Amino acid sequence: MNNKLLKGLEGGTKQAVMRKRIITHYIYNGTSTITELAKELDLSVPTVTKFIDEMCMEGYLNDYGKLETTGGRHPSLYGLNPDSGFFMGVELCMTSINIGVINFKGDMVHVKRDIPFVAKNTMESLEEFCGIIREFMKDIALDEEKLLNINVNLIGRVNSDLGYSYSIFNLGERPLTEILSEKLDGLNVSIDNDTRAMAYGEYMNGVVRNEKDVLFINVSWGIAAGIIIDGKMYKGRSGFSGEFGHNYGYDNEILCHCGKKGCIETEASGLALHRNLLEQLRSGKSSIIQQFKEDISLITLDDVIEAIEREDMLCIELVEDLGVKLGTHIAGLVNIFNPEMVVIGGKLSLTGDYLIQPIASTVRKYTLNLMIRDSFIVPSKLKDKAGIVGACMVARSRLFES
Repeated sequence: MNNKLLKGLEGGTKQAVMRKRIITHYIYNGTSTITELAKELDLSVPTVTKFIDEMCMEGYLNDYGKLETTGGRHPSLYGLNPDSGFFMGVELCMTSINIGVINFKGDMVHVKRDIPFVAKNTMESLEEFCGIIREFMKDIALDEEKLLNINVNLIGRVNSDLGYSYSIFNLGERPLTEILSEKLDGLNVSIDNDTRAMAYGEYMNGVVRNEKDVLFINVSWGIAAGIIIDGKMYKGRSGFSGEFGHNYGYDNEILCHCGKKGCIETEASGLALHRNLLEQLRSGKSSIIQQFKEDISLITLDDVIEAIEREDMLCIELVEDLGVKLGTHIAGLVNIFNPEMVVIGGKLSLTGDYLIQPIASTVRKYTLNLMIRDSFIVPSKLKDKAGIVGACMVARSRLFES
């Protein structure tokens, strides 16, 4: 670890583990009293008091003053010291990068979006990627001594525990995290799947409140799911959970980019919508998009969203059709997981009710009544910020996993 403040968290000693547990408690709970913390950790008040006093002196925690009560002694509230460290999240999109920085408490303090970049599976592309990160750090004059971790969101198969990416920047035997750390002057680096990070961002700072069993459906060019069970991110044995879009869904002989035929993504995704839109336009159908995109092969999902905002009927019909198709498959997930909440996020969730309502009505149609009765289907609160917020939050959480 780079920050001297966090040297006491290294290793697996009982003291280091306990400090991580205390920090994790405050990450999820904001502030609390020593009595509340002692109850949560199942420790004595004197033991917890000793840890809190030490961690306040070392800069991890702050005393936020007395808790107002109706009578008796007023206990002090403790919480994380926001200035003790910072965490960076990097979201790799199809044609751009988003970078953000949060403080120790989780408040976003710096963000830069839509930095042009198209990733290629080459070392030269990775060098360019790292150069963009270094330039961002220089622009905001970020003190590297206080930058505790960088987390990079990547599409596809990502083993976040071992640090390997098997979709993009898959560059040999060494873990990608090791290569990134080396190229970023020894800074701590972690990686995670983009949808899982988005789900975590929504769980920590979005529409999720007290729900512990949550499905996050990322509806973008592809389709994927982030799974939260009992308040914990579910990764699967190899870290590849959530590849929802690559389940078999259609007898259509359409080749998916994963190499198999008939995946859900071939009919119910941004890629499928894009393909259908081009087919409709080439067959003579009209759309507002044609007024601002002469070459229809260059149409993006942002163009589709803009057209829907301008009430383009062709794009609205295609999105609603996508919602119906997707809803049939989400219904299966609801029957399997029985979640408290299903959050619809990703690029196409920006179309709002044009996507959400067909999904919700179709899920109700195909889900067992007792299942759907206790499940809410809601749009993402973070919307297009879910990825960068999630990347930053994951950067912080990964540092304190015991």
